[in-house]
Amino acid sequence: MGILGNTVVLLAYTHIIYTEPKLLPVDMILCHLAFANLMLLLTRCVPQTMTVFGLRDLLNDPGCKVVIYAYRVGRALSVCITCMLSVFQAVTIAPAGPRLSRLKPALPSLVLPTFAGLWLLNMAICIAAPFFSMAPRNGTVPAFTLNLGFCHVDFKDNLSYVINGVAVSGRDFAFVALMVGSSGYILLLLHRHSRQVRGIRRSQGAGAETRAAKTVITLVVLYVVFFGIDNVIWIYMLTVAKVSPVVADMRVFFSSCYASLSPYFIISSNKKVKAKIVCAAEHDQVSADNQESSDK
Repeated sequence: MGILGNTVVLLAYTHIIYTEPKLLPVDMILCHLAFANLMLLLTRCVPQTMTVFGLRDLLNDPGCKVVIYAYRVGRALSVCITCMLSVFQAVTIAPAGPRLSRLKPALPSLVLPTFAGLWLLNMAICIAAPFFSMAPRNGTVPAFTLNLGFCHVDFKDNLSYVINGVAVSGRDFAFVALMVGSSGYILLLLHRHSRQVRGIRRSQGAGAETRAAKTVITLVVLYVVFFGIDNVIWIYMLTVAKVSPVVADMRVFFSSCYASLSPYFIISSNKKVKAKIVCAAEHDQVSADNQESSDK
């Protein structure tokens, strides 16, 4: 479901890029979010599911290193881009002040450099993952090893195991705290200053900004819920020397829920994406009717 939903979102935005001169900043962020979520699902959930259904020896050592590294980067980008979306929307609907009056016009030009910065940051933080990743070995699983089924992540000792967990969790908690803070600010603006928010633009744009803000808040709430469950399991995994595959499977399920559900919420709440899907469905229906008529 998640692969299908994110693929549909990416195809819809590909068609929008083809038919429109350029994407709006929020659309660029949502498109990138769908790509990061698709990357996460393909590199973790697909091989994990194949392993659960009994397939063995899916990847060799180099394959494990590539897949684990890509998964770590995709997962990191998912939280960072959701945070970016929340902060961007908070700045967009915030009342204009001395500083924001200069920042708001520059926001569209900052989107692509921010993408590049997030990619470089997370590729650097996750660079250690390939060094600890390997194909499963016969025999017992060593201590301080994450048994993913299709690959093992062997941290050799407790210190590297804990340092890795603290680094990843610290980054995630920092971005989640930032997205929760910016979402709280959005809620405050929508609750206390709805008239002022509608007055930012007298045209249709104000209504669009309010809808976009509500979409962002829902995505953030969705992420925080599954992030909390994911990290409770992750903290438990850091406290034991050998992690059961069942526990790892549970963590994969909850960590993939956001990536699987968010594209359907984007489709239902984004008018551009929904319009492209409806247009494609109507075109297919017309083609089918024409084919049926010609057969008769």
